Amino acid sequence: MKTTNENNTLTIFLEGRIDSNNAAQTENEIMSALDSAKAENVIVDTKDLEYISSAGLRTLMKLRKAIKKPLPMVNVSRDIYEILDTTGFTELFDVKKAMREISIDGCEQIASGGQGKIYRIDDETIVKVFCNGGVIPLEYVKEELDSAKAAFVAGVPTAISFDTVKCGEYYGIVYEMIDSKTLSKAVFDEPEKLGEFAGKYAQFMKDFQDIHVPGEKFRQARDIYNKKIEMLKDWLNEDELAVMHEIADCIPLTDTLIHGDPHSGNIMIKDGELMFIDMTEVCYGPKCLDNGAIFRDLISAAQSTPQACEISMGLSAELALKLGQAFFAAYTGITDPEKLGEYLKTAGLYCAFNISANCGAYAAVNEMARQKAPYIVENLIRGILIPNKDSIKYLISSQ
Repeated sequence: MKTTNENNTLTIFLEGRIDSNNAAQTENEIMSALDSAKAENVIVDTKDLEYISSAGLRTLMKLRKAIKKPLPMVNVSRDIYEILDTTGFTELFDVKKAMREISIDGCEQIASGGQGKIYRIDDETIVKVFCNGGVIPLEYVKEELDSAKAAFVAGVPTAISFDTVKCGEYYGIVYEMIDSKTLSKAVFDEPEKLGEFAGKYAQFMKDFQDIHVPGEKFRQARDIYNKKIEMLKDWLNEDELAVMHEIADCIPLTDTLIHGDPHSGNIMIKDGELMFIDMTEVCYGPKCLDNGAIFRDLISAAQSTPQACEISMGLSAELALKLGQAFFAAYTGITDPEKLGEYLKTAGLYCAFNISANCGAYAAVNEMARQKAPYIVENLIRGILIPNKDSIKYLISSQ
């Protein structure tokens, strides 16, 4: 039996088959390793375990009693998990399934976003690979998976999510295949239908923003924004940081959901109906924050960073701007250009707050974002948000 003893943690690697023929020997080796290591923590790695009988399971029970604390089991294959689940051991042990490894070599890339790329695996599934800005931590990826499953159960129109996987050095999430087009791709392919798509997009967002999910299944936007704002302390003084927290504290506590990043590249079409993908930032919050995010990606980005807009949205800056303007016209019902312009100024304030709050969080994991941080701080936080803090606080709190 292989074992390692590092950082006060004994890892026991189980291999092959454990049944009545070798269970006693396995038990002796485990207990001997436990006595010798005198480690505070124990982990059982079952990556190479092919089968375990009831005799082997009783050996694990003795180990659990000996260490007098929950016993983590990692890299558990589907076959071994089925045995553990059938016998009730998944309730007695901290069981973590082995992560599937899949190859995207030769797979068609069907979308791209700020965090990664989406590939078609087969006719029924796609994979979102978190490959932008370096290797994104597994905990972050699992957070999206948990949010996606919770949102689906709550009735949010979103793709069915399956599991986390490894794609080379990166992590990914497997989702059901929803046709072949994002909303961005549909607009790109049929620009003459932009008005029709914008109307569907607006109604889709309004329907989503009317969904109530009682309980505490999701985080509150107020808490998320405050956490992100705290990460701006490298660029803001205490007074400036306090103003940003003042604004965040005005975000209403609610049981309605926001997506957090509802741009047209994160929406796919199934049988003519729209459906969300990329559920990392879904949370409880007021609709103005989602509207600010749409303004950010379809209007502000189209005007300020057209090349980045094309990469992330899959749309030319011109098409993105037209889609954004048509979306807000359909969403608000405002037909007068001057009045719509006034509404867009308000959406621009929400956009500035969104970009500023995310600045520190992105800079923590992405060098390019860190280089942009001083510009955002000077032009958005000091140039727009702080001078207009009372107006922004009123607008957000009245949602």
